[in-house]
Amino acid sequence: MKFKIIDCDRHVIEPSFLWQEYAPSEVFKNTPVYLKQDTPESRSERVARLGEEADIALPPQLMIGSVPVLNNWHESNQIASAHINQNSQKQRFDATLPHTQIETMDTAGIGRALMFPTFAMLVVNHSQISPETSYAYARAYNHWLKDYINYDPKRLIGVGLVSRHDPDNMCRQIEEIASFGWHCITLRPEVIAGRELGHEDYEAFWQLCEKKNITVAFHGGTHLHGPTVGSERFSSRFALHACSHPMEIQMAFLSLLESGVLERYPKLKFAFLEAGCSWIPHWLWRLDNICYPEFPALIKKNIRMLPSEYFKRHCWTTLEIGEPCLKAVVDMIGHENILFGSDFPHPDHLHFDVGEIAKECDELTAEQLQDILEVNPQNCFSLD
Repeated sequence: MKFKIIDCDRHVIEPSFLWQEYAPSEVFKNTPVYLKQDTPESRSERVARLGEEADIALPPQLMIGSVPVLNNWHESNQIASAHINQNSQKQRFDATLPHTQIETMDTAGIGRALMFPTFAMLVVNHSQISPETSYAYARAYNHWLKDYINYDPKRLIGVGLVSRHDPDNMCRQIEEIASFGWHCITLRPEVIAGRELGHEDYEAFWQLCEKKNITVAFHGGTHLHGPTVGSERFSSRFALHACSHPMEIQMAFLSLLESGVLERYPKLKFAFLEAGCSWIPHWLWRLDNICYPEFPALIKKNIRMLPSEYFKRHCWTTLEIGEPCLKAVVDMIGHENILFGSDFPHPDHLHFDVGEIAKECDELTAEQLQDILEVNPQNCFSLD
């Protein structure tokens, strides 16, 4: 069966000129975003200290002011990354330009795709920049993305990036994003600027998202300058990457649930991306059977039905090709709440031939798989 696939997690790679060209000049002057190049002198010093394994040019390091955009991106990570850099270099270049992005979609059999940021999420949510800078760079990215998707707006679907540093301007951001005709925004799942997702300062924001029919897509990552789970105890890439995506997503749902956001705004829609879905049976089972019945008096205001019922009413999640427990997920929430996302062109993801997707997801019927690839995204993201 040939599918008209909607890719719910595809990425752009932001060009380095974006920040200077689209942000206010004063913002860029005070807190520039730029690439710091490796030097022959640094390379020689590394080789003398570490041996021939370090005798390789490191990829440019993205900086914001005097601070790296990536946190815990140690020298050892940079060397290891340099050795495999060529493996995905073409794909990352293709994601920088809309016409080559479309070409990669054609090759992969992708009909339409939601366009998510790569480095912009790390820039805008950086803990060491001011609220004004975060807001300005979020707007800069969104205006650049608007120009990017205008190449083919029927196939390239805009996803707005929202700064959470100052809740007072978040509704203004939603109004502008909605004026572009977009129906989806992306947020990090972490605590940002001291506020978790259920914080009372976000109340007007959630209310407006529901009113404007804006789907909120949570997309985590490993190297944010912020309190990503695991970063308080680990510093290795292995451990940080193991924790960041799935654990933050689980806590994002929990924050929305226990704070009453899901109870107060029954029409809000959320998508949980790049964390797979096999966490769902265990997490919802625990919330339903262990936490929900324990102290009813403590939760009766904000949680008035089983947590799994809120999930089914509000939430969609992407699957990982080949992950276990897919049938258990379908039994728990239904296949209608499952999406597909490729994570193209990021190298830290499983890569596969889309033509083999039915074979890799043999726990699903043909009809269920067709809904996941074609129908469910339309419902989640209000696509025409």
